[in-house]
Amino acid sequence: MSQKFPHNSLFEAKTVRELDDLAIHAMKITSFDLMQKAGESALNELLENYGAPNLLHVFCGDGNNGGDGYVVAAMAAAKNIPVHIYEFGEVQRMSEATRKARSLCIEGSAEFLEFSSSCDLSEGFIVDGLIGTGFKGDLKNSFAQAIECINGSFLPILSIDIPSGVCSNTGAVSTSAIKADLTVTYIGAKQGLFTGRGPEFSGDIIFDSLDIPESVLQKKSPSAELMSLENLLELMPDSDSSVHKYQRGHCMTIGGDLGTGGASLLAAQASLKIGSGLSSLATRPEHVSACLVRQPEIMACGVVSGQQLEPLLEKPTVLVVGPGLGRSSWSEQMLQKAMATNLPLVVDADALNIIADGRVVTDFSHRSWVITPHSGEAARLLGITPAEVESDRFSAVLRLQEKYKATIILKGPGTLISSSLEDPYKICPYGNSGMATAGMGDILSGIIGGLIAQGMDLQAASELGVCLHSFAADRAAELSGRKGLVATEVFDHLRELLNPQRQEFS
Repeated sequence: MSQKFPHNSLFEAKTVRELDDLAIHAMKITSFDLMQKAGESALNELLENYGAPNLLHVFCGDGNNGGDGYVVAAMAAAKNIPVHIYEFGEVQRMSEATRKARSLCIEGSAEFLEFSSSCDLSEGFIVDGLIGTGFKGDLKNSFAQAIECINGSFLPILSIDIPSGVCSNTGAVSTSAIKADLTVTYIGAKQGLFTGRGPEFSGDIIFDSLDIPESVLQKKSPSAELMSLENLLELMPDSDSSVHKYQRGHCMTIGGDLGTGGASLLAAQASLKIGSGLSSLATRPEHVSACLVRQPEIMACGVVSGQQLEPLLEKPTVLVVGPGLGRSSWSEQMLQKAMATNLPLVVDADALNIIADGRVVTDFSHRSWVITPHSGEAARLLGITPAEVESDRFSAVLRLQEKYKATIILKGPGTLISSSLEDPYKICPYGNSGMATAGMGDILSGIIGGLIAQGMDLQAASELGVCLHSFAADRAAELSGRKGLVATEVFDHLRELLNPQRQEFS
């Protein structure tokens, strides 16, 4: 997925509707004028990216999204492009602007056809103006049939504002949705395009402000923001010629129960490779020799109990707890001792599951920590199902923050980060499906721990760590493909990103 944006602000649908009204008032235009701008923009992007089609199929609902579709159809017909229009909904339910746009098609040369599941979509290009940003819940049967037919055609598809069937606020898809090749979104980019299943269905995303003045757009605060690795790298601590390893911090990883020693080693390696001056590992004694062979720079210590761990906790500046930790009594002791310190923590994997089980109880309000759950771990922490987490990832982050008073990293497509109830959510625009493999989360935890060790605050370390990790995985996928991507392939690309000559971030 690629994006073309003048800025990184994202909005909920309600806020964009408010911006619509503000723009109409400020620019002294009508809703139909705005609809014409949107339709023209969509057609221009279609022609610019794909050229003039030999046939254009336009699917229109009875809302304003359908009105945008009618404008596309009318303008395309005026350019002598053959147009077939399929209508869904009722004319009497249409706004005045949408009815006016429809009349342009009636007066022009566009052809209105009745939709059926056997309609001919064997050639041409499809424009999706079925539902728009007001969608939530389940699809009506007629829309579900249309979406199945559209996706099954294998024709290129442009969605207006958001693919029909995708919730613009959450990125959730209840049953099915248009799988667009290109989505043109207007006035305020919709936050649901960039997290959950939104990226899967949106294709390339292009933003168009429709010439609305920046002074109008700034009257509403964004609910979320896309992160930029290029900007975040500027926060990376400098290493001048006089710096020594003790000034770059000491990150200790705690984990690696019997059978899962590799996870803790990956996290410790990641903290070292991201620049932590010292990286140590407290793990089962059985794993020490493997660690020394794999990465001799890591100070590996075998510990059999919480009591044996305790004196080792006097030297680190940050702890990463959870990779390969397991859920044994040993695991619980390790976590209990880590939580008893005043050190900043990065908590992941089974450490989160132990907390969710209520086996380690602490006062979260006085804890300086980052938690990095995927949807399954988040569900256990909240006492809900993973499907409920994915149905509204923003709400899940909010609830996690309220309950655990932490910087939250909800992993997955469009990873979300938040450490304040007042500030916009941060969304990672990088990453790929190849990252769904063992060890990726362990490396992320180690990266964040290593950045905190070097003096970054928890929010900044989380943002930079997530973006570095995902961008490095994208680089690895570009080089050799997504299939078969393994976590350790991220390391070489991390180093490239930390030592840029002429980097491009897109």
